[in-house]
Amino acid sequence: MTENPFPKDVVELVESHVREVENFPAPGVLFRDITPLIADPVAFASLIEILADRYRGKVDAVAGLESRGFILGAPLAVALGVGMVTVRKAGRLPGPVVGIDYDLEYGSARMELQPFTVKDGDRVLVIDDVLATGGTADAAFQLIEAAGGVADTLCVLLELVDLGGRGRLHDRHVHSVLTY
Repeated sequence: MTENPFPKDVVELVESHVREVENFPAPGVLFRDITPLIADPVAFASLIEILADRYRGKVDAVAGLESRGFILGAPLAVALGVGMVTVRKAGRLPGPVVGIDYDLEYGSARMELQPFTVKDGDRVLVIDDVLATGGTADAAFQLIEAAGGVADTLCVLLELVDLGGRGRLHDRHVHSVLTY
């Protein structure tokens, strides 16, 4: 585990707006819901401003992972004055697309992106709400690199440490606001 790269006030901001829901989506699961954060216009704007300050001048594009990564990524891209790349589940983007299949805990999945949305050499920040097993983030990194971009940093609001996602991402930089 590395030191939290975010100031204490952003950690407290996010923590105070995360709702814990027991037994969702299945019995025994504790779901951490970011809906209160994105529903609070002042808190959400503050979060985006803090993230923009953290990454300004360091990235050429923001890649949001379907679907909550879109909610975070789009306003962050606007605040940074850079483009937004959407990394989506299979079959949801018109071609041409590049895709990658990856394993999940129980099965497999496929992520895709439109390669023309990544310019050669673009420094791309990958963003999502949660890092769990790391499969989706790892797929996104591979897709961005296959399209010609440079991706080595993932920013997430919540990291579920016990699920080992950081380890799956090898030498990538992982910036987590909160860890559980």
